[in-house]
Amino acid sequence: MARIFPFAPYRYTPRAGPLDRLATQPYDKITPEMRERYLAASPYNLVRIILGPPRAGDSPRDNPYTRAARYFEDWIAQGVVAREAEPGLFPYFQEFVHPDTGEPLVRKGFIGLSAVEDYSAGVVYRHEQTLPGPKKDRLELLRHTHAHFGQIFVLYSDPAGEVDRILEEAAAAQPVAEVCDEYGTAHRMWKIAQPAHLKRIAGLMSDKKLLIADGHHRYETALAFRNENPQLEGAARVMTTFVNMHSPGLAILATHRLVGGLEGFAASRFLEGARQRGFGVSRMESPGALKQALAGPSGVVGAAIEAELYLLQAPESWRGLDVRLLHDVLLPEVLRIGEEAVAAERNLRYVRGFEAAIASARRGETQIAFLLKPVTVEQVAEISFAGSVMPQKSTDFYPKLLSGLAIYRIGD
Repeated sequence: MARIFPFAPYRYTPRAGPLDRLATQPYDKITPEMRERYLAASPYNLVRIILGPPRAGDSPRDNPYTRAARYFEDWIAQGVVAREAEPGLFPYFQEFVHPDTGEPLVRKGFIGLSAVEDYSAGVVYRHEQTLPGPKKDRLELLRHTHAHFGQIFVLYSDPAGEVDRILEEAAAAQPVAEVCDEYGTAHRMWKIAQPAHLKRIAGLMSDKKLLIADGHHRYETALAFRNENPQLEGAARVMTTFVNMHSPGLAILATHRLVGGLEGFAASRFLEGARQRGFGVSRMESPGALKQALAGPSGVVGAAIEAELYLLQAPESWRGLDVRLLHDVLLPEVLRIGEEAVAAERNLRYVRGFEAAIASARRGETQIAFLLKPVTVEQVAEISFAGSVMPQKSTDFYPKLLSGLAIYRIGD
């Protein structure tokens, strides 16, 4: 099913300087403040390409996309980035501390190319809907640069850990790249170039289904680019990090919802509306008690309204994915926040961190903070492989893949 390929990526050379001044978080996780910090770190920081700032007087001939293409060509000419001499697959390990539990973890994967497949082929599966704006932006960048600067993050099922054992063997050597990011995550990358090992990994992966964990917009951008360029060699492949969904280092964080700007909002009306739709409503004495209640069986959503905390418990027949209770019932039916408003993030913001969400409600910045438990990998896989999708921002795989460790230039 899955077709994976070794490749010879472009990588930063020592001439570019320390990697911690060059690599970035994924483009969609870069705030304006982060972009300014990246720009100041180095003239060769990847943000100039993946999220270059607009300028006054931008035109069809000179804009962030044309400048990105020029930067890339100039960096190649200057020897700031250079192509690997031989192809390979690249074990990529991320050592981090779980933000919620404090547990030290290592997520193990490898970087390679995967075939760009239509969803209908039954090889690549998504778990969330995409929006047209980000795809248009990424497609313009891809059209101008003909390169992938970050990886799609996909999961595969290998309960026996056969691929992981090959990666761990390679990781006994010195890494070819090593950097610690601004969140304290250590990123290390090695190279596997032995033909027998490459063939073994490709064989083990050949019967796998691939589930997109992060990078839905970039994957669908790659699909669009492939369809635009059927004769362009390499356009039907995309740079990917593959991670075993049974890996003990795979972490998903909860993403909480902050609701605000609703006219005539009253806590009493909201709580009564929830009761009328079958929810049990219980006042909770403390954040700790609410967190403990949320950790139990499915079918519960937390709510912080000013200084008060509540547990909303759905009827047993409704229980399933907690985030669906919020997006299918509480938001549209009780608060009258429809799909269009959710997609446009009107009246709705997202925040990582249980305490941060509650604090926002207590400060009066938010009318309601909805608190959710993290979804599990098993839930994501069940929904995705059944051909369904989840509400926006249902998953937050942590940590993010670093951009700038490897670059796939289409046609090389």
